[in-house]
Amino acid sequence: MTKTAPFKYFDVVVGAFVAVILISNVASTKILLLGPFTFDGGTILFPISYIFGDILTEVYGYRRSRRVIWIGFGSAFLMSAVFIIVGKLPAGPGWENQEAYDKILGLTPRIVLASLVAYFSGEFSNSFTLAKMKVLTNGRWLWTRTIGSTLIGEGVDTVLFVAIAFAGLWPVPLLLSVLVSNYVFKVLFEAAATPFTYLLVNFLKRNEGIDVFDRHRDFNPFRLRLEEKVST
Repeated sequence: MTKTAPFKYFDVVVGAFVAVILISNVASTKILLLGPFTFDGGTILFPISYIFGDILTEVYGYRRSRRVIWIGFGSAFLMSAVFIIVGKLPAGPGWENQEAYDKILGLTPRIVLASLVAYFSGEFSNSFTLAKMKVLTNGRWLWTRTIGSTLIGEGVDTVLFVAIAFAGLWPVPLLLSVLVSNYVFKVLFEAAATPFTYLLVNFLKRNEGIDVFDRHRDFNPFRLRLEEKVST
C-alpha cells in the first residue's frame, strides 16, 4: 500500500532522536567509572539513539531514516560550532567562568571531528544493516536485526570516535579500556531494551499504518530527495 498522509508520531521520534544526540555529546566530556565499565558520560544515553535509529528504519524505512540522520548530523555540527565560537569570544566584564566553560564546552576540533565522523558512519551502518536484514528475514525476528545492526553500527561508531579523538593522547591501556567498555555497554544496553523496542515498533506500525521494506532502495547516504509516496 502507499502512505501519503502526515504521520502522527514521526516528528516526535525525530525530536527525541536529535535530543539524545545533542545531550550525549555534551555529557561525553566526563569520563565515568561504573562497575567494571570505564566510559564517557554520553554513553549512558547515546545507545538510545541507536534504538531510535532502529525504530525509524524498521517502521518508516531507510529513506526517511537517512534524512533524520542528516538532521542529527547538522544539529550536532551547529551545536559544536556555536560552543567553539562562544568560547573564543571575549567574556563580558565580571564573568569569571571562562576556565570552567573551556573545560566542559570548549570542544577541540579533534573531538568535534571524531564525534561527527563516528556518528555519521555508525548511524548509517546501523540503518543499512537493519534495512538489509529486514528484507532477508522478510520482516521476522526483529530482535536479530536490532541487535545485529547495533553490533555493526556501535562497533563502527566506538572505534572511530575513540581512535580519532584520543589516539596518541591517552595511554594505550586506557584507550583500549574505554573502547571495549563503551562497545560492550552499548550492545548490552540495546539487548536489554529489546522488549521496549518491540513495543514501540508495534505501536508505531499499528498507528501509523506503515511498515516499509527497502527491497529496491538506493542506499547512497548522500541522496536526500524524498518522494511523497511510500511503498509498504
